[in-house]
Amino acid sequence: MRLTFLVGAALLAGGCASIQKERGHAEVAALVEERLGRKTRWNQGTPEDAEVARHLDALLKEDLTSDHAVEVALLNNPALQATYEDLGVSQADMVQAGLLSNPTLDGSIGFPIAGRGVSEHEVSLVQDFVDLFTLPLRKRVAREQFMADTLRVAHEALATAAEVRKAFNQVQSLQQFVELRRMALQAAEAAADLSARLRTAGNITELDLANEQAAAEGARLELAERELALVEAREHLNRLMGLWGPRTQWTLSAKLPPLPDQEASLEYLESLAIRQRLDIDAARKQAMLLWNALELARSTRFFGRVEVGVHEHRDADGPRLFGPTLSLELPIFDQRQALIARLEAQHRQGERRLMALSVNTRSEVRAARVRLLSLRMVADRYRRVVLPLREKVVEQSQLQYNAMQIGLFQLLAAKREQVEAYQGYIESVRDYWIARADLEQLVGGRLREGGAASTPSPAQPSQHVPPVTPGPPAQPAQPGTHTGHGKDITNGTESPHEQPHD
Repeated sequence: MRLTFLVGAALLAGGCASIQKERGHAEVAALVEERLGRKTRWNQGTPEDAEVARHLDALLKEDLTSDHAVEVALLNNPALQATYEDLGVSQADMVQAGLLSNPTLDGSIGFPIAGRGVSEHEVSLVQDFVDLFTLPLRKRVAREQFMADTLRVAHEALATAAEVRKAFNQVQSLQQFVELRRMALQAAEAAADLSARLRTAGNITELDLANEQAAAEGARLELAERELALVEAREHLNRLMGLWGPRTQWTLSAKLPPLPDQEASLEYLESLAIRQRLDIDAARKQAMLLWNALELARSTRFFGRVEVGVHEHRDADGPRLFGPTLSLELPIFDQRQALIARLEAQHRQGERRLMALSVNTRSEVRAARVRLLSLRMVADRYRRVVLPLREKVVEQSQLQYNAMQIGLFQLLAAKREQVEAYQGYIESVRDYWIARADLEQLVGGRLREGGAASTPSPAQPSQHVPPVTPGPPAQPAQPGTHTGHGKDITNGTESPHEQPHD
């Protein structure tokens, strides 16, 4: 009786599986929101999607920020929406694994050829019996595959968010470059006009005039190059956000943000990466499901096809017969040796890939942090030393020019060098934030700000530069001063992919 109940329950469970389209998307949204503070949404063509579209329009009407750009991409990026559909494919595979194979109905009927006697017939109904006992393990393997696919989809969403942040920082820097180059062009054109008047008056040589005219043309070409780069950067960001038509007319006025006060320690970053990287977690689950698949193959290696059914038969001149049938596949030649060997190799391969991914992640985090600290040092050096010195050079040159101790062209050269120094500072800050986005992608989520205060940004150079007296800056950590670089962060005995015990 108990066996009959279990078989009936298995048949019922195997026949009632259904597809839930939303399954997995809530998990992806929760994982992404936990790490980014922004939500994802799967576009299904429902009325709720129209509300999301209105929300996107509202975000794009405002001045675009980095967080809003990430939110737009998570909701609207077509490639990411296609990735979300992988969950539907994976769920279909999971549901299929939970279904029993269909029973087989066979029947035949025979008629007498000579016209005498009666007809005979036989009918049989057969079901694969091994399916009933392997169903729970097959469902567990498919469920773990679905969980791994969910983690991979969420990881793709995080990677898209990191790309959006880097593209956004690129647009910010290019807008500042264009503004700076327009100022430089105006100054160069004014200097060329003044040089032309001085040459007419005979106060400068033809060489001096040609130098200023060449400098003005160079500034015009530099501005054209920066404007083209800005258009290309905006279009790259449009592609990442999935925008076209009127939605591409968004505005961005915020400049590159100042540097944070502190940086996270190496030990914290390595621990964070191993703990929250979704692709590492997916690799763990992939190795586990391969092990379960291997156990499934081993458990059925001596059981081939086992078909159980019922058979009804009636001979022409005999009684009507009814009874059970049993069909066994004898595993004499094929005992699933090849399948088991293949799964064993795939399981070892999964373990090695997990190890490689973890080791590479730790190394990439260390290298990215060193790069971040180096770029921070460059930007801080520009802010604290190079820019104040350049402003001082311009100030002193202006004073000496007013006192007729130096010529006009020395003053103009000082101003051009100040503009170049400020451009170098913008590039260093841009590179810092791009490197920070790379590091956040490597650790699998946003980094905490090291402190409440931030490094102030210097003023943009102008034609009349006032004296600069910056306050005492926060000293950043220098590359190579951290501890634990290149060695284990806990007791040195766990595997690289194991989560440290905090």
